[in-house]
Amino acid sequence: MLRLPDSWVWDFWLADDGERFHLFFLYASRALHDPQARHNRASVGHAVSVDLVGWERVTDALVRSDAPAFDDMATWTGSVVRDDDGTWVMFYTGATLTPAGNVQAIGRATSSDLVTWTKDPGPVLEADPRWYELLADGRWHDQAFRDPWVFRHDGRWHMLVTARANHGTSGRGVVAHAESTDLRRWELTAPWSEPGLGFEQLEVVQTFERDGRHWLVFNCLAAELTPARRDAGATGGVWVAPAASPVGPYDLAAAYQLTGPEAYVGKLVVDRSGGLVLLAFANEGPDGFVGEILDPLPVVELDGRLSVVRANPA
Repeated sequence: MLRLPDSWVWDFWLADDGERFHLFFLYASRALHDPQARHNRASVGHAVSVDLVGWERVTDALVRSDAPAFDDMATWTGSVVRDDDGTWVMFYTGATLTPAGNVQAIGRATSSDLVTWTKDPGPVLEADPRWYELLADGRWHDQAFRDPWVFRHDGRWHMLVTARANHGTSGRGVVAHAESTDLRRWELTAPWSEPGLGFEQLEVVQTFERDGRHWLVFNCLAAELTPARRDAGATGGVWVAPAASPVGPYDLAAAYQLTGPEAYVGKLVVDRSGGLVLLAFANEGPDGFVGEILDPLPVVELDGRLSVVRANPA
């Protein structure tokens, strides 16, 4: 477990150097008192572990830039991959506060050792109104374009992004998509999912494959579910949808919950023993927001459906 006595910890992403797991996490001071205020003060911390249980905090990875910049309010969730030349590349969310509200875009930083990171100037990817909803549309409280998940498939790099479609009356949450050949220049495309499937946003997506089966992991709390999903008994939490391949199609209509709202931003991880586990942060507790990284939760698969062995991590 990773708990900081002076800060809340929430969204995170991982890199594996072959010896240690590197956890990059959002954190903000508990001196803010209101947990909701943490979003506007988030920095990216860094911890290392050999077993996903005991974590040693090391030097922070990223902080917000000086204004004016696309990430001058906060640095949010991302992912890390390794380029062919050995360089580690982090894609992260930059957030800036405009008079109309929060606008998000995707930034890039590089490192030779996973410790010292250098940001590229400016964003590498922004929402395009040809396909994606903008803040100016007035339909949502922010310009959702965040949580990049980057992976390689068939010789090309792909980036999945939390976004909202520019059409539809309900459940506009979609998986945005971009492609690259070099991890530097990205071409945004139409979304790789359709709106209207029950989610106002699909946060912190992850593609995952095991034994020839594929899944899309994402996160959505009750407040961002459509009424139809809530009426069907959904409470929000970590979700998983069957997928035909890493590049889809993703069967969001068949998505189901892995956890309730007590655990959030789930990542499927293969531990050093080869076991499949879910890493998540503690979200809701008896006294409200918790804000710490939970110990790994074992996951089993039966007939293509995943389930957490211990459903209640409290």
